[in-house]
Amino acid sequence: MDLTAQDSRVRRIAPNGAGRHNERTMSVKRARPRRPSPGRARRFPPAVIAALDKSKILGIRAGTEHRFIGIWVVVVEGRAFIKSWTIKSRGWYRAFQVDPLGAIQVGTRTVRIRARPVRGKALLDAIEAAYAAKYNTPGSIKYIEGFKMSERRRTTTELVPRS
Repeated sequence: MDLTAQDSRVRRIAPNGAGRHNERTMSVKRARPRRPSPGRARRFPPAVIAALDKSKILGIRAGTEHRFIGIWVVVVEGRAFIKSWTIKSRGWYRAFQVDPLGAIQVGTRTVRIRARPVRGKALLDAIEAAYAAKYNTPGSIKYIEGFKMSERRRTTTELVPRS
């Protein structure tokens, strides 16, 4: 059998015109609208990532009622991450657990964001290494070591843009 015959057999349209027919399995695949994969988040534009990577302090607001506060931010694999030092019931971390929508200040712009929890040992280790590399002053060591504690490690949050 030549390649064109095999190719036409797989791509044959079902008799009712509803989708693609596969002779081998006798199934019809229906055309579905393409949706973004739930595991693939939107990404910030390169200019925003560069600004976050360069910045030592990030202005962030959880929800719409909180004020902007300054926190540390790191960039790993082109993605932005934050951690909470104090896990207060009325702090930004708990607010994002209730409602993941918020905003960050990048230069003079306010960018709407969604907060997502981070899982995966390799990624968490890379984020800790990025914190240690970026915030490497003698006064920062206490915080860098403290971020490694399991209760603070669990607060690692990814920021993704929202429309």
